[in-house]
Amino acid sequence: MGKTIFDFSNQVAVITGAALGIGKRSAECFAEAGAKVILIDIDMKGGVSAAQGIQTRGGDASFIECDVTNAAAVNQAFETVLNKAGRIDILVNSAGGFYTQFATVDTPEEEWDAVVGRNLKSVFLTAKAVVPIFQKQQSGRIINLGSMAGLTTLNPASPPYAAAKAGVHCLTRVLAFELGKYGVTVNAIAPGTTATERVIAVRNEEQRKMIGKATLLGRIAEVEDMVGWILFLAAPESGYLTGQTIAVNGGRLMV
Repeated sequence: MGKTIFDFSNQVAVITGAALGIGKRSAECFAEAGAKVILIDIDMKGGVSAAQGIQTRGGDASFIECDVTNAAAVNQAFETVLNKAGRIDILVNSAGGFYTQFATVDTPEEEWDAVVGRNLKSVFLTAKAVVPIFQKQQSGRIINLGSMAGLTTLNPASPPYAAAKAGVHCLTRVLAFELGKYGVTVNAIAPGTTATERVIAVRNEEQRKMIGKATLLGRIAEVEDMVGWILFLAAPESGYLTGQTIAVNGGRLMV
């Protein structure tokens, strides 16, 4: 991460999709800034490894295996967090993604349901679980991972992924409207294509180079380009910012 110093001492941060990519690096950086971090992911092996890596470096981290598309599992996970930590201050919804590019006409119904569930339903379920906690505390931050794909279409994508991420941006505004009176802020970032493990698996090297050349900065985004924004949206400095989607895409999309 960059040189900005954040301090999340005595705060509890819950990060979904924390086994890899932006979620994993966010968990590491929150821990480096003093937070107690709870990593949530369906990938038990990756999640345990990520949490152990934080612990090895002196951070306070634990992992909960959870399918964030399953309401009962989500409710159990957040109950476990409260039992472990006593409170929740920050929720980062990083779970999501897609693994196969289809045209709309070729998209199987089960692919639609799975991708929308992973990217949008998961945000709904985790928000529904954490909102009563934030209302009781009269404080809290929700940071959702949207996507440039939910704002515009500039290259072949996944129809359910684009639709789901547009829904994430809208749900972010709805939650901000509902929770402002409780002192809770809700924002999203819309990353441009970022060189996570998933993106490297989905898009070949030529595609990634073409995407990089299409930005004003001439390169594809790295995970580090996104994490600072997530920490900023959880920090006191962003306390008057809510209901916003911040597009972090190297100037590829300017609105």
